[in-house]
Amino acid sequence: MSEFSFSDALLDWFDQHGRHDLPWQVADDPYKVWVSEIMLQQTQVKTVLQYFDRFMARFPTVADLGTATWEDVAPYWAGLGYYARARNLHKAAAIVKQNGQFPETLEQWIALPGIGRSTAGALMSLGLRQYGVIMDGNVKRVLSRFFAIEDDLSKPIHERELWALAENLCPVERNHDYTQAIMDLGATICTPKKPLCLYCPMQQHCKAHQQGIENELPFKKAKKPVPVRTADVILIRSNAQWLWQQRDSQGLWGGLWCLPILDNSAAIQAMIQQFDLKQIAETLQISHSFTHFTWLLNVQTFHVEQDQMEYIMTELRGQWLTPLEATERGIPTAMKKLIAAVDS
Repeated sequence: MSEFSFSDALLDWFDQHGRHDLPWQVADDPYKVWVSEIMLQQTQVKTVLQYFDRFMARFPTVADLGTATWEDVAPYWAGLGYYARARNLHKAAAIVKQNGQFPETLEQWIALPGIGRSTAGALMSLGLRQYGVIMDGNVKRVLSRFFAIEDDLSKPIHERELWALAENLCPVERNHDYTQAIMDLGATICTPKKPLCLYCPMQQHCKAHQQGIENELPFKKAKKPVPVRTADVILIRSNAQWLWQQRDSQGLWGGLWCLPILDNSAAIQAMIQQFDLKQIAETLQISHSFTHFTWLLNVQTFHVEQDQMEYIMTELRGQWLTPLEATERGIPTAMKKLIAAVDS
């Protein structure tokens, strides 16, 4: 199949079946595209849709985001995970605000924190409506199956070869539609598991489909088992209120609200003695997976009397909040799991 016919077939399919109503599909608004692209890294569209409008309502312009503190931003990212993305977006917004304009070239986009070659290509194409080439997970999957590429794409030499194929196929005209189209094809038809080949515009020319190996591509390395770590979560409650702490802006869950987390029994015993805590429930265990490890959180629940609340709040530098109030301020997904487990 010729290069032109690949893009032509893809665009014909996109016109009929592509996604045209996503909230960031607005011409001449690189900021919305930028926020969406960062949110969509390692996150599905259906999840991002739950966060995007709320984030944009709070930070409607790049200047609003650039002047906000990280403590302001963190609650609006809470639950999306991979918080380094949000930190870099926040830092980059401050740079753009200071410069007084958005980047105008691929190289200028790449120079910003958290923006690599593919994201920069998406911003050129979708944000500025100029020529841009992307290589996200959807594109890798579509191309590796279309050309039946069985190489390990994590190796630089094979990734460069795939970029060359992507650049050869990517048209200049309707570039932004093509960019959205190939992402849509990967997200809705050429899916990671059980691809819907019957509905794919590339089916007759897809080498992986011809060979019956579409489910085996792209090549996947065997996953290494992730380490398991444990920690203790201290739930101190007085009636409906729990003691919450805002985590430091740097590090895991930076800027979000959490229950106190301790990593050794001696610290727990010292806290119990200092505040005369009375355990009121059996220890509950919450499991939460990150990219590089799984965290087993042992939740110990204690009750304190009302006259102890101010002292404990001051000593632990926390605030008494109901679970709903804490959620509205911004808590990580693990804390949402904990709330659900305690309420069940």
